[in-house]
Amino acid sequence: MNILVTGGAGFIGSALCRHLVADPENRVINLDKLTYAGNPASLRQIENLPNYRFIQGDICNEEAVACILRAEKIDRIMHLAAETHVDRSIDGPGSFIETNILGTFRLLQAALKFWRSLPEAAAERFRFHHVSTDEVFGDLPFDAGAFDEDTPYAPSSPYSASKAGSDHLVRAWHHTFGLPVVITNCSNNYGPFHFPEKLVPLIILNALEEKPLPVYGTGANVRDWLYVDDHARALELVAAKGATGESYNIGGSSERTNLGVVETICDILDRKSPRRNLKSYRDLIAFVDDRPGHDRRYAMDTAKIERELGWRPRESFETGLARTIDWYLDNGWWWQPIRERSYRGERLGKSVAAR
Repeated sequence: MNILVTGGAGFIGSALCRHLVADPENRVINLDKLTYAGNPASLRQIENLPNYRFIQGDICNEEAVACILRAEKIDRIMHLAAETHVDRSIDGPGSFIETNILGTFRLLQAALKFWRSLPEAAAERFRFHHVSTDEVFGDLPFDAGAFDEDTPYAPSSPYSASKAGSDHLVRAWHHTFGLPVVITNCSNNYGPFHFPEKLVPLIILNALEEKPLPVYGTGANVRDWLYVDDHARALELVAAKGATGESYNIGGSSERTNLGVVETICDILDRKSPRRNLKSYRDLIAFVDDRPGHDRRYAMDTAKIERELGWRPRESFETGLARTIDWYLDNGWWWQPIRERSYRGERLGKSVAAR
C-alpha cells in the first residue's frame, strides 16, 4: 500500500508513521505543515528508511495535494492533520476553522478527483480514512453510559465543533459522491513524543523540574485514556478492514479523573525518580480556575471495533503510563528543546487540561 498520512509529524501521526513503516510492504508519505506541534524529531528513527518520505506542505493547498496523490500513486489517505488543543481553540478559533474544516474540504476535493481518475482495480483499493475525536459527542454526565457510534453530535468547544464539521464533510462526500471513507473517533491518547502542553507530559515534566502541577477546577473531569501505539494499531486495522461508510470508536476503557491521572503520575515518579527532598510529587499539585465550557466526562463504547475487527488495547492505563514516564525520563533530547523555547515555555505553564 502507498499510504498518505496527513499530520504525520504530530503526536498520533508520528506514532502511526512509525507503526506503518515497520511493515516493508507499506510505503508511507507523510504530509505535514510543521506547525507548533509538528516535530520532525519524532520521526528520526524512520526518516532514512526507503519506504518513508516526508513532504512539508499544507492540506489547504488542493493542487499540491493532488500532485502528491498522482505522483505517489496513493492507495489510502489517513487524515490526521488538525489543530487539536482546546485551550488554543478558545484563544484563537480561526486556525481551527481553517485547518480542520477548510483543510478537510480541500483534501476531500483532491481525493475525490483522484479517485474518479483511477482504473477500476485501483479505485476499489482506495480509501479515505478520517481520524477524529470523542469530543464531537459533547459533554457526558458522570452517571451516563458511554458514547457509541450512533451518539448524536453535541460539540462544546471551537475545537470539537471544527472536528464535528470535518466529520460531517467526510460523511457527505461519501453519501453524495460515493467516495470510499471510514471515520474513527478516539479517546484521549498518551505516550512518547506527546507535545508537552498536553496533560500527561506537562505533569511529568513540570514534576521533574519541581514546578507546580496545575489542575483545572477540582480535577473531577473524567477522560478515557488510550496508549498511542494501541491507537496506531487500531487505525491501521480500520483503514484496511473497516466497512466503507462506517465509523468506529476507539478507546482504552480506562476512565480516570484528571486529578487521578496527575496523582498516578506523581506516585510513579515517586518510585522511579524521587525528589531531592524525598517528599511526594503530590505536594506540587495546584488547583487553578476551570476552563470555560469544560466537559465533565468522555467515555467510549468500543464494542463495534472489538466485535467487527477484533481490536483491543494491549496496554492498561498503568502499564502504558509507566512506559510513557520511562520514555520521558530517558529522552530529554526530544522534549528539552521544546521546553527551552521562551514562547513555548510561557504557553506550557498555562496549559493544564487534557484536550
